[in-house]
Amino acid sequence: MRLEKCWFCSSTVYPGHGIQFVRNDAKIFRFCRSKCHKNFKMKRNPRKVKWTKAYRRLHGKDMTQDSTFEFERKRNRPERYDRNVTENTLKAIKKIDKIRVDREERHITKRMKGKKAKEQREATKELEQSIHMVKAPSVLVKEPSLTLPTKVKVSQRQSEENRMEE
Repeated sequence: MRLEKCWFCSSTVYPGHGIQFVRNDAKIFRFCRSKCHKNFKMKRNPRKVKWTKAYRRLHGKDMTQDSTFEFERKRNRPERYDRNVTENTLKAIKKIDKIRVDREERHITKRMKGKKAKEQREATKELEQSIHMVKAPSVLVKEPSLTLPTKVKVSQRQSEENRMEE
């Protein structure tokens, strides 16, 4: 079973899925879904479309260089079947996958490292600019003028009845 890569977004295309487009010069383009095919027909550049793998790699959101990517490369050279080599390869795939996941997590935490401090700075700046809108509850108790006034509607009939009783 051969898993292909989508030409536009670089996701995997499973057998029986997606669309194939063959250009006049016999170049084959495989697409995972109609969204990618339509963007290709509109002559959009995958490096400028934000949801593609190419954009994410170009803008530093995904890892670009890692030794674990070597194992994903397509190899057209046939290999002679050897049970021991196959067994060792399957064991190695699990280890490599674990290593790749750990490295991706490290990359993401490194990328998001400055975000918390940036959000803190922005929140502090916003608070400094609008401190007049924020008052402590103890101040509201001491100065009732700061609280919203509550209006009580009294109809004229009730006020007249009160006068008569007096």
